Amino acid sequence: MAVLPFQPSPFFGNKNRAFWRLQYLGWGGAMLLRAMSSLANSNPWSFLLIVMIGSITGFSISLVLSVIYRSLINRRAIVTWGTTAIVLALAVGLYAFIDSWVVSLYRQNGDSAFAQLFLGVFYLDLTLLGAWSALYYAINFFLQVEEQNDQLIRLENQATSAQLAMLRYQLNPHFLFNTLNSISTLVLLKQTEPANAMLSRLSSFLRYTLVNDATARVTVAQEVETLKLYLDIERMRFEERLRTEFRIDEPAKSALIPSLLLQPLVENAIKYAVSPLEEGAQITIAAQLVGPRLRITVSDTGPGLQSGSDVARLQAATGELGSTASTGVGLANIRDRLAQAYGDSQRFEMQNRPEGGFAVVIELPLEVRQKAAAPNPSASRPAGGMPATYAGELQPRSNVSLGDAA
Repeated sequence: MAVLPFQPSPFFGNKNRAFWRLQYLGWGGAMLLRAMSSLANSNPWSFLLIVMIGSITGFSISLVLSVIYRSLINRRAIVTWGTTAIVLALAVGLYAFIDSWVVSLYRQNGDSAFAQLFLGVFYLDLTLLGAWSALYYAINFFLQVEEQNDQLIRLENQATSAQLAMLRYQLNPHFLFNTLNSISTLVLLKQTEPANAMLSRLSSFLRYTLVNDATARVTVAQEVETLKLYLDIERMRFEERLRTEFRIDEPAKSALIPSLLLQPLVENAIKYAVSPLEEGAQITIAAQLVGPRLRITVSDTGPGLQSGSDVARLQAATGELGSTASTGVGLANIRDRLAQAYGDSQRFEMQNRPEGGFAVVIELPLEVRQKAAAPNPSASRPAGGMPATYAGELQPRSNVSLGDAA
């Protein structure tokens, strides 16, 4: 696909430039129509000078009207429209007077009185300035509605970004509470070396969570590396009872997912599969592309939903237990984050494995990080500091009305 050598911009992206373009185009077109009408009515070529003077007069009067209308557009309706009617009537009267005076000078021997000339051009000038006024208000009201819509979209994106950040940050104290409990136990047992090793791994994991933006998306490969930091901490608690396997297809490694998406799923598997069983369990993390979608599966070889922990695990998955009662906050958090980020285009399912155990399946639209474009000094970061994924790279519109430079 060919790439344009220039970047197209919206017509009203620069309101002052758009105003002058419309001014020249509109009054130029009106002058052309009047000139053609004059020649069609067998007027001499010299009458085109009168047409040009009339067009320049209308152009000048409309500039004065734009200044007055700009001060009226955001007033109360009765003030705006009442004052506009009075100002428009005066402007049309002035325009018709000048047109009539110029025509009377051109036709000094004509039979038409000045009053007849005035009435003759009054309706034409009323049509021109009335249409100009209607277009001025229509365009500016349209731009105001567009600006309000853009502001609403930015606010919605900021709210979504804040919600995603809150859900992501909710994981840190939750995970930290469990890990510090384990470290405290090791200290009480005077196992200083394992406690120190666990603190080192915990600091590495928390450093990653602090460096990365809470609303950012990372590749599957990056998320797996982060997950391995977490598993190193948990493996010090469970040792050989915690066994893991990664089945990450090569094409899936570059797919983007919300950061810290897998950690709560693995934590849930450790709590309900590894911890209750003396022999422990194996946790498998798989990622593959299924058409235009990314499928992630976190499964375990635990008891699944066929034991006395069924109710607790289902409550944990739906978030019915509080954040201090279980790791249910983790699964409920994942469900809410996916709903916020992807809406109805995502799938989050829990199921028993045919061979035994429990599995959580997530399907997301496939997204791959694009290559960074050349830096543009004039480009600004999206509103609210959020990534373009959520912000849609919206640029705020200017609050000035069309024709402020007039």
